[in-house]
Amino acid sequence: MTRFDRYCLSRLCMAFGFLALVMAVVFWAGRAVSLFDRLIADGQSVLVFLELTLLSLPAVIRSAVPVAAFAAAVLIAHRMRGDSETLAMQAAGASAFRLARPALVFGLLAAALLSLIVHALLPVSRARFETRAAEAAEDLGARLLTDGAFLHPAPGITFYLAEITPDGELTGVFLSDARDPGQRVTYTARAAVLSDGPGGPSLVMFDGLAQTLEADGRLFTTRFAEFAYDIGPLLAADAPEGPGLRGTPTSAILRGEVDAPPAERWGEVHRRAAQPALAVAAALLGFAALQLGRFSRMGAWRQVALAVALVIGVQLLGGLLRGTLHEIPALWPLHYAPAAAGLAAAALMLRRADGPRLAGAPA
Repeated sequence: MTRFDRYCLSRLCMAFGFLALVMAVVFWAGRAVSLFDRLIADGQSVLVFLELTLLSLPAVIRSAVPVAAFAAAVLIAHRMRGDSETLAMQAAGASAFRLARPALVFGLLAAALLSLIVHALLPVSRARFETRAAEAAEDLGARLLTDGAFLHPAPGITFYLAEITPDGELTGVFLSDARDPGQRVTYTARAAVLSDGPGGPSLVMFDGLAQTLEADGRLFTTRFAEFAYDIGPLLAADAPEGPGLRGTPTSAILRGEVDAPPAERWGEVHRRAAQPALAVAAALLGFAALQLGRFSRMGAWRQVALAVALVIGVQLLGGLLRGTLHEIPALWPLHYAPAAAGLAAAALMLRRADGPRLAGAPA
């Protein structure tokens, strides 16, 4: 590797580190806000929120790496173009393919980082995330013992209690059950306690009123001294499923340690293997687009717009193929189509940037 390659590669890596950090924080903040609203609404503690948001970091980094690699390549290529460094190398006889060699090495380094994430870190964090989310969903205290707040432990269920006394009694209980489209049942009680019996957890309410509103508008009221409401189905209603295939590291999938059809297992392996290739394609697309055209005082906004449009096109192609590949795992080669299209577009742009002037120049 020449001095120019090391110089260009170091600038690319520094820009990538900064941009990846910024984008990861932005993506992570977006996920954290929605996760915070859902967990706090269910009565979870801040510690549970922090643990789950940390477990979501590999997925956030996975999304940020290709975008940061593309942005870093565009930024450094634009600076080198503006500082006439690219022009000086071309005057010395370097072809566009020669200039893109540091970008290729940089893309391979980003792909190596992305491979570590998608093959090992992301499945492990996803499995742990699902496990902790399921444990939180089954936590009676976290989901129901929150006074002064309207909780929604399951679709169609609204629960409220005014206060929790020091001895664990719930006072001022309100429970609305609208799961049945034909009727809505509303329970109000002076006090209640949580009971975990042989038949499962239940909410035992004392000195209360049950109001049943039928679909035709009729209202029935029933007073009770004691009533037990089964809350077991509510706690399991939105419990997450197991991690499954996507929560298993690639090494375990290749060893056959997951219960899934071979076509689905190999489809998942190829899906993961194709993601790092997108980082290489994104880096080369960003760098190659900035090699087009001559120097202009108006800037290189046309080249930047072209690079952005090409990356969006690659992402759209991946999105269009995702549904087909999920339904027909045998079409696994299509997983690599977006990255192959991006690499082909980068090669064509580099070829066009060379033109006939360097047809016989050494690379």
